Amino acid sequence: MQRYILVTGGTKGIGRAVIEQFAKDGFHIITCSRNASELQKLKIEIEQGHTFSKVFYKEADLSNKESMKAFIDYVKGLKVKIDVLVNNSGLFIPGKITEEDDEALPFMINTNLYSAYYITKAFVGDMIKRRSGHIFNMCSTASITPYINGGSYCISKYAMYGMTKVLREETKEHNVRVTAILPGATLTASWEGVDLPPERFMKSEDVAMAIHNAYILSEHSVVEEMLIRPQLGDI
Repeated sequence: MQRYILVTGGTKGIGRAVIEQFAKDGFHIITCSRNASELQKLKIEIEQGHTFSKVFYKEADLSNKESMKAFIDYVKGLKVKIDVLVNNSGLFIPGKITEEDDEALPFMINTNLYSAYYITKAFVGDMIKRRSGHIFNMCSTASITPYINGGSYCISKYAMYGMTKVLREETKEHNVRVTAILPGATLTASWEGVDLPPERFMKSEDVAMAIHNAYILSEHSVVEEMLIRPQLGDI
């Protein structure tokens, strides 16, 4: 039986680790990013490393509504059922509410919230009809813990967490599972240039494994949220 996972922002960090984890399990992959060459590289590496997995991709900027719609149309054009959706695309720009540019909040909301909102709306209906599917939304410890210099990023992640909670209530009777992932500092591109040792961060692979373990539970159970922090705590 062919199974498909859709992971937004799949070429780096947690998104890439999730793809690797599910490819090991024989899933076909659907993904996007803003970099076509990185998508091509991902396809080659996954298909060479995992014989039974095929990678379908489209270059897309999910902060742009037209680009996002083109990606949704591409996925629907594949005419496959999405078993797992991981809304992973997101961006962190540091700044204080009292100091950041007026466009910081709209940009963070477009990138970190609206992309997940519209992509979820595009595919959750089919999951409801099939009474099957699992949606993972990449929230953050910033969804529950405000911090200085988090500014609009924290606002967008609080909103993402709230959306996930509402979606869980709306879909539970339809046998669709919804999980909020709240990772702390993970060694990804967002932390490039920070003068801290790698062991101070979580590994993307650990987050991906946690997501996979939540997915493989029986349909009688759901992990509603998963809070994962570095062993030594937040940075």
